[in-house]
Amino acid sequence: MPIGNRNWKSAGALIALVLMMFTTAVIPEIAANTQNSYAASTSAAETADERKNETSLTNELYARAAVLMDAENGRILFSKNGDEVLPMASTTKIMTCVLALETGNPEDVLPVSSYAARQPKVHMGVQKGEYYRMEDLLYGLMLESYNDAAVVIAEYYGSKAAGLSMDCSLHTEEESRKAVLTFARKMNEKAKEIGCENTFFITPNGLDAELETDGTQKQHSCTATDLAAIMRYCAFMSPQKETFLTITRTASRQFYSLKKAQDGTFETGTRAVSAANHNAFLQMMDGMLSGKTGFTGKAGYCYVGALTKGEKSFTIALLACGWPNNRTWKWHDARLLLEYGLEAFDQRSLQQPDLPKTLLVENGQLAEVSLNCPKKEIRMLLSRGDQTDVRVSLPGQLTAPVEAGEQVGTVSYLVNGALYEQLPVTVAFGVPKITYCYCLKRLLALVLL
Repeated sequence: MPIGNRNWKSAGALIALVLMMFTTAVIPEIAANTQNSYAASTSAAETADERKNETSLTNELYARAAVLMDAENGRILFSKNGDEVLPMASTTKIMTCVLALETGNPEDVLPVSSYAARQPKVHMGVQKGEYYRMEDLLYGLMLESYNDAAVVIAEYYGSKAAGLSMDCSLHTEEESRKAVLTFARKMNEKAKEIGCENTFFITPNGLDAELETDGTQKQHSCTATDLAAIMRYCAFMSPQKETFLTITRTASRQFYSLKKAQDGTFETGTRAVSAANHNAFLQMMDGMLSGKTGFTGKAGYCYVGALTKGEKSFTIALLACGWPNNRTWKWHDARLLLEYGLEAFDQRSLQQPDLPKTLLVENGQLAEVSLNCPKKEIRMLLSRGDQTDVRVSLPGQLTAPVEAGEQVGTVSYLVNGALYEQLPVTVAFGVPKITYCYCLKRLLALVLL
């Protein structure tokens, strides 16, 4: 190649690199926060009709607090005073049951203390020194709502965490109370883990109780929203959900106490216990999976349940649903809530919008970078009155350096203006910033061609 041509080529390369360094800032910028809204076609008339239906349902319910929850994702579909803190009586026992299943083994043998034997009705009538399999106690707990069964379970599994003897028959009353309160703390920890911020367990059986903690007098209480969420966890999310459902759907169960043989093993005792399921609503609606009733003088009648029918799964919670002489109000309200859910809501998919494949990179060693976003089908129960939007938020361009995997935007799914889920938009690879060193290397490479 003639020397003159080579010099001209080198000079041209130098000019190009200098221009690249000082002119990248003039790349036209797209809107810094582009948002595209993809709204479902819902008429104002349909929305008004839906609100009218909700108002009618609120007026027809006897319960002071009621919640209908989409069990697939935890979204509240209907709420009447759903965040009001109230006592919840024996619906408490769904947490006692699932925590025992997750903590222990159904074949564990649990000893009875004198404290457990003194629990008030409804009780199984356990006696100090008796033994029972944990699984049998859970049937007594969930079918007959035995208060003493709850304490036997809580005391045994709370003893280890409290540093007490696992032979509860040797406990003093103070030790028994300490073990039970330790188990209640575990119940509260599990509630927080599930996302329940307004629940406070003191007893494992749901009896009305107060406890001073952190200088505040607290009651055994929760909200209808939290209670529905706890049932959602028990019936649909817990690693022990199948065992939980088997127990709570059983119509009746007979079991025996155990006696300790001289060699330390256990054999069938002489005391037989029969338990019948008092959740009559299991036979009142097709698709009922589980449920638990409750009553105390402060709480009134309460109910929590779960249903699956076709593509629809719900949990419901009812608090303060009447007092004596109004025992059947909870069945009335449970049916109203679930029928409303089945009739008013259908499964719908929110389509993920098309995103730009790349974004420009200002002052980068590459002019653009590829984008990634998780492919996910968003499905949920929606009524005719629900408004949905999918919004894409991305900058017009990026400024180097850009790190591989860096989040640069979002795809947001909204229902009735509230954020339901948000997916990240990230870059597929990194883009270093243009530097003098980079330019020099490029120049040398071109000159030496």
